[in-house]
Amino acid sequence: MDIAEVAKRSGVPASALRYYEEKGLIASTGRSGLRRTFSPSVVDQLALIALGQSAGFSLDEIKVMFSADGRTNINRGALTAKADEVDATVARLKALSKGLRHAAVCPAENHADCPTFQRLLRAAGSAKLSSPKHRSEPVSPTATFQRSR
Repeated sequence: MDIAEVAKRSGVPASALRYYEEKGLIASTGRSGLRRTFSPSVVDQLALIALGQSAGFSLDEIKVMFSADGRTNINRGALTAKADEVDATVARLKALSKGLRHAAVCPAENHADCPTFQRLLRAAGSAKLSSPKHRSEPVSPTATFQRSR
């Protein structure tokens, strides 16, 4: 299957296919004229790459999910660790949402007078609400708003 057909079937632009090949994520099987050709199984590999990226894996992390022959070789521990990261992000975002919803309906005349809003500001200022990639040490994502219940 030539690169144009792979791009059409997978929805991945040809430029990305060439980049993935350069990074060692996929391999062409040869050329037909000037166009790269790929095995039909590359479409499944591209689906795994897309899934991995959606889950937050880097391309380098995804690369090790493939064996030398292109078959999947996924570390279950890495999947569990990524699922834990996703769960922590969901909890952090839920806490943020709860704080914002409270601020939207808070009976305080001024947000500066609302203890819950003040905790939200302190959490944002101390990076407790930032994503894990943007802070230096782990913080409990729900600790900020547990006292406001």
